[in-house]
Amino acid sequence: MLPTSSDPQFLAGVNALWQGIVDDNPQEAMPFFFPESAYKQVKAIANPPADYQNRLIGFYTLDIHAAHRLLGAGAKDAKLVGVSVPAQQAQWIPPGGEQNKLSYYRVYGARLTYTEGGKTKSFGLFSLISWRGEWYVVHLGPNPRPKPVGAVYQPRG
Repeated sequence: MLPTSSDPQFLAGVNALWQGIVDDNPQEAMPFFFPESAYKQVKAIANPPADYQNRLIGFYTLDIHAAHRLLGAGAKDAKLVGVSVPAQQAQWIPPGGEQNKLSYYRVYGARLTYTEGGKTKSFGLFSLISWRGEWYVVHLGPNPRPKPVGAVYQPRG
């Protein structure tokens, strides 16, 4: 089943992500990140737990900090407007498609919109994937990357 972007659990996750960015606290944003228990089941790679912690969580943490820096001194006054997920662009990824042993939906092109200083701004959520009917961030910033630095994907405004 293709997840929706109007589901209360999804919206709670988006709010958690936003609060984590505003507060510069990646731990607050974890409810919207793809669960480790799911990653262990989905991926067909050597040592999924290490990859999850070192690469995925590592980049997510760096990207939360980068998004906070993007907000700058006005972070506490910035207001979340919403998130758009281009569901029509979602793709069903079969087993073996992305080093995975289970299938899921993946979508590129989601955007988080906010206001800051009277201006509407946004940035991309590089990749969302589904688990049990819900969307989760798996890559907040661009993936892959040449080096471990935080990045905000396609900021606008």
